Amino acid sequence: MMARAGDQLLTASGSTALILDVVGADGHPPYIVKWVRSGHIAMVDPDQYTRVIPAVRPAGAEVPHQS
Repeated sequence: MMARAGDQLLTASGSTALILDVVGADGHPPYIVKWVRSGHIAMVDPDQYTRVIPAVRPAGAEVPHQS
């Protein structure tokens, strides 16, 4: 799983969080997130059922390198 600040996390239970910062190397977890419903800020290490929803970025914006 790879993400950038500004992307969103969607959990299997339907909870959504905004990724504020990526702590892991090269876009990998853990992430600092702000949960949309509660506003709570936390560090999370998402499981295999969590999905990253990429933020809409302007054309030509840098895209993370995936190996």
